[in-house]
Amino acid sequence: MIKKYYGLCFLLMTLFYSGCAAVEGIFKAGMWWGIFLVVLVIGLIFWIISKIFGGK
Repeated sequence: MIKKYYGLCFLLMTLFYSGCAAVEGIFKAGMWWGIFLVVLVIGLIFWIISKIFGGK
């Protein structure tokens, strides 16, 4: 009877761990994507300001 519970516990642990690993991967990708977008927007703002106030 105890062996059935070991199998069930092992199955639940693997399911929860894989779910946590997937969420961790999504958040890591989201963090880098967010950093990329922030850098891109700041660069775009500086480019627009330089075009407006830059003299030729």
